[in-house]
Amino acid sequence: MFQEFKKFAMQGNVVDLAVGIVIGAAFGAIVNSVVQDVMMPVIGLVSGGLDFSQRFILLKEGATAGPYASVAAAKAAGATTLNYGLFLNAVVNFLIVAFALFLVVKAMNAARQKKAEVPAPAPAPPAPSAEEKLLTEIRDLLRGAAARS
Repeated sequence: MFQEFKKFAMQGNVVDLAVGIVIGAAFGAIVNSVVQDVMMPVIGLVSGGLDFSQRFILLKEGATAGPYASVAAAKAAGATTLNYGLFLNAVVNFLIVAFALFLVVKAMNAARQKKAEVPAPAPAPPAPSAEEKLLTEIRDLLRGAAARS
């Protein structure tokens, strides 16, 4: 049973999947940083200094009355909030990952198509049949007889 599992685990697809998951997790962290540390501050600057990660709608007051300065302050007070700023960050993250995945799939499809366009080498001609060999010998004999005359 262990040998079967080892054979299964070492197959190319399983190893490829494991590598893809690790790279995907690392890529997710990079995308998250790009969105939170690069894109959203620029969007906030253009929109008048808004920090979208701290944008929320108060649905229910907490133990202490609002207004709350941040999502963390509202949660600490026990308030119920609708965090549309964090949702906006998640949507931007998703769009970046989806676009990157689209580019990877497009490149893979182009490579597959290019590989499919390369013509296969022509197959070797079939070996002559016994009849063709006999006719070739007769032709060669007739050529030799014609050359001697």
